[in-house]
Amino acid sequence: MTSPIATPWLSGQADQDPRSATGRTLRWGVIATGSIATAVAADLALLADAELHGVSSRTQERADKFAAEFGFSKAYGNDAGVHGYDRLLADDAVDVVYVASPHGQHYEIVQAALNAGKHVLCEKAFTINGREAVELIDLARAKKLFLMEAVWSRFLPGMQRAFQIAASGELGDLHWVSADLGFPAPYSPTARLWAREDGGGALLDITVYPLLWALGTMGFPQTVSASGFVNDDGVDAQNALTLGYNHGGQAQLTSSLLAHGPRTATVAGSLGYLQSVGSINNPREINVAIGWDGERRTESFEIVGKGYTYELREVTRCIQQDLTESPVMPLEDTLATMRLFDGVRAQLGTTYPNDHR
Repeated sequence: MTSPIATPWLSGQADQDPRSATGRTLRWGVIATGSIATAVAADLALLADAELHGVSSRTQERADKFAAEFGFSKAYGNDAGVHGYDRLLADDAVDVVYVASPHGQHYEIVQAALNAGKHVLCEKAFTINGREAVELIDLARAKKLFLMEAVWSRFLPGMQRAFQIAASGELGDLHWVSADLGFPAPYSPTARLWAREDGGGALLDITVYPLLWALGTMGFPQTVSASGFVNDDGVDAQNALTLGYNHGGQAQLTSSLLAHGPRTATVAGSLGYLQSVGSINNPREINVAIGWDGERRTESFEIVGKGYTYELREVTRCIQQDLTESPVMPLEDTLATMRLFDGVRAQLGTTYPNDHR
């Protein structure tokens, strides 16, 4: 029999318009100007109480272009040996920063941001390993600053509804979860997805999404068994995880940078099951089936913007209320996830330069 999932997984906010102001205006800085920063900045601009104040990049030209595209007031590139993000962090007008750099740079940049007195939303994976996560969490708590990992899918209406159904008992006792996410990523040893120094590989980049379906419905597991394919660069190109639970439940999760998959998630219980429709990181529909000949229904969901608005609203609401972490995405969950990934990497035999600093 499953243990109930702790209520922090349910935000109670997913059916509200995330664009609506919840308090004082916050002045945002965005660190890095890649594809994820582009998507998040577009959604940030939708929030009524967000001011797009500054952006940093490695070059002034990229920073200027990004600022012009989204309406940031300030643009900071590397200058005279000083990182653009250090110049941004020295701007007293910035209240909170979103860190969108590759995983391998998160520790250094988040540490600098916290030491500069900034609240931080850091893109997943939060860090390279659990040790880095502990140090950043301890620093944020010592500084009394807000810190959250940007696991955007956790806040989406479809994902929140799936968690709610699983916790309600409608599916009965939960016994297994399966979830997959994969796509063929063109190989280049210098591309972010493949570069070892950036924390490349399927595990740190996309496994969080299949994992969410297990954690949000059955909780953190007691055992983890991992297998996968590690390329000649020492980066995992594909992995398969089996999570074990003391009550006998299991989860099978597959992540791949080599192949397309159906990108579906199934949560199965003694009374019925639910299944996602659309990619598991942004489910637009959920099919629910009770028994063999019982109720069948489909629930559909609309999202605001590209879907990042929901996590941005949570960060904004928390800072406005002087919270130092999100009750929906607590730092202990981030730390537990990074430690789970440490165990998986030990089984796969993958290491990164940050592991040896």
